Amino acid sequence: MPLPRRRRDDFEETRIYAYPQHLREAIEDAPTGAGVYVFHGQEGDLPLYIGKSVNIRSRLLSHLRTPDEARMLHQTQRISHIRTAGEIGALLLEAQMIKAQHPLFNQKLRRNKQLCSLQMTDGVPEVVYSKDIDFARAPDLYGLYASRHAALDALRAIADQHKLCYAPLGLEKLPPGKACFRAAIRQCAGVCRGDESEQAHSERLFTSLLALRVECWPYGGAVGLVERDEVFTQIHVVNHWCYLGSAATLDKARQLSTVAAGFDADGYKILCRPVLTNSVEIVAL
Repeated sequence: MPLPRRRRDDFEETRIYAYPQHLREAIEDAPTGAGVYVFHGQEGDLPLYIGKSVNIRSRLLSHLRTPDEARMLHQTQRISHIRTAGEIGALLLEAQMIKAQHPLFNQKLRRNKQLCSLQMTDGVPEVVYSKDIDFARAPDLYGLYASRHAALDALRAIADQHKLCYAPLGLEKLPPGKACFRAAIRQCAGVCRGDESEQAHSERLFTSLLALRVECWPYGGAVGLVERDEVFTQIHVVNHWCYLGSAATLDKARQLSTVAAGFDADGYKILCRPVLTNSVEIVAL
């Protein structure tokens, strides 16, 4: 009879949750305003986890009450924080710090070197890459994906949902005049066998992609997004949907605006709505 596997010591230590009293003092000193916080480990003060909140102290207290985070809390030696003037600044700074520092317990917002999208070319969606074209300026882009495989999976999901034929989408090759198998089982509306026109199929494809459209950067260069709270004001410098940093004055913001910027997917997701709906004050740089 095989012996049971020996459990790891660190697993045993975190099976029963113990409130991390050694972090209580650091949290009591944390501000109640917006910003980014960092859980630091022992070796080289490395970041274990980076998070953001509109109320740093409240968010940190919620971490301490979460048994599922016991392993991280057990390894944490200290907590630091950086204040921001509002939620947008906290979101931008969090994403920037995670990509730069690669904290152990953060799984999202890691830098993606293979960012790709779907672009309409002669009526056919093709996978394109941010290393080849400027996603902030290129028209007719739909969706942001971590890989070609993910982009094609998304296209198949759209086709399945809207009964589009795989062949005109470049997902399947068919001999001339032959209908696809999905048409026979009514998963395709039948453009491949003449049940609907190519125009009707194309219009349905375009309509289904609209919700995924990547908006072009609406300015000629960098701009500043202004956030204020009762303590201070920040100007977040952004160009091509890429966050370049924050400054307290216009002069310092203009210095940041000279930094080269490329399309950033996290910046786009954070900034698209406030920028396009004018829900935040924007100044020219």
